[in-house]
Amino acid sequence: MLIIMKLMRRVSLLGPAFVAAVAYVDPGNVAANITAGARYGFLLIWVLVLANAMAVVVQYHSAKLGIVTGRSLPALLGDTMPRTPRLLYWIQAEIVAGATDIAEVVGGAIALNLLFDLPLLWGAIITGLVSLLLLAIQGGGRQHIFERVVIGLLLIIAVGFLAGLVIDPPNPAEVATGLIPRFKGPDTVMLAASMLGATVMPHAIYLHSTLVVDRFGDKGHSTKELIHSTKVDVVGALILAGLVNIGLLVVAANSLFGVEGTDSIEGAHRAIVENLGSGIGFIFAIGLLASGLASTSVGAYAGSEIMRGLLHINVPILARRLVTLIPAILIIAWGADPTMSLVWSQVLLSVGIPFAVIPLFWATASKKVMGEYATGTKTNVMNVVIAAIVIALNLALVL
Repeated sequence: MLIIMKLMRRVSLLGPAFVAAVAYVDPGNVAANITAGARYGFLLIWVLVLANAMAVVVQYHSAKLGIVTGRSLPALLGDTMPRTPRLLYWIQAEIVAGATDIAEVVGGAIALNLLFDLPLLWGAIITGLVSLLLLAIQGGGRQHIFERVVIGLLLIIAVGFLAGLVIDPPNPAEVATGLIPRFKGPDTVMLAASMLGATVMPHAIYLHSTLVVDRFGDKGHSTKELIHSTKVDVVGALILAGLVNIGLLVVAANSLFGVEGTDSIEGAHRAIVENLGSGIGFIFAIGLLASGLASTSVGAYAGSEIMRGLLHINVPILARRLVTLIPAILIIAWGADPTMSLVWSQVLLSVGIPFAVIPLFWATASKKVMGEYATGTKTNVMNVVIAAIVIALNLALVL
């Protein structure tokens, strides 16, 4: 009985990482991974495996920072940076958050178009309005409810995007060839950076430290217990997100490779219907809709904390959500290609990753900030390698 009670106590501490993990399976991931699989087969699977491994490390450090200090990463930087650098840092963080909003709202609009033939503009508006409803349950001590709703959507996303593997399973030997690190021309470098930006998400780094502060602010648990539970939370959540991302690329590589027009979500959906059946196509569209709704709510949550932490301005999250919907709706109204908007939004996110990762690793290595929980030498070396890989990919993208 004591073991069961202890297990239930541990399970009750899980949740924040699964909310952050939604950012890793947003519509931008769908566009980047389907484009990679449809154009280049299994070639870039290694990018997703590497990115997901780095994401586990990064998200754990973000959560650990929040647990130990009781402050989010944006709040910590807002308290320590001089005014001018802080404003510049806030601008780039808001650009990143804006890119996230574009991906999520556009993705939801595409899903509603596929399901109900709604015009993209109306789909974007509906996605935004539903995200407002989801955000309305986030505050006022209702963190657990928000977590459960988002985790439920995460499970729908997983089923929606992985169903195709059941109908048309790939050859394991062919999948394994994608684990060998290599590129094939400049376009694959751009796609790799896009996939990295869709996997290691800057706003998820800012958000995770906020989630644990909001959930465990009054603690009631020891710091060591929370850190241990966070390891389980992060590994479980990121394994699920990683499987979804890799599954998306494998579905595209296995069932859509070489099929004309499949490097767009709409084209991929048509090909899925033709090759795997209308049922799988419907499930895929439902997964895409769940992805857009969940990730746009999580993205707005992160953007609100970025502003509050860096500028010490507490704008109501629903009001902020209304304002941040405008760029995505304007892009759709302008007639930009939806899938390429998603891919380029992920490239922009990729450029923002170093600005989140480097301060995070600096803070968690600082004894002044973390005390006895500061990271050790071996971990710091690993973190430097991760930061170097991220920066190198971004430089390759720019060049």
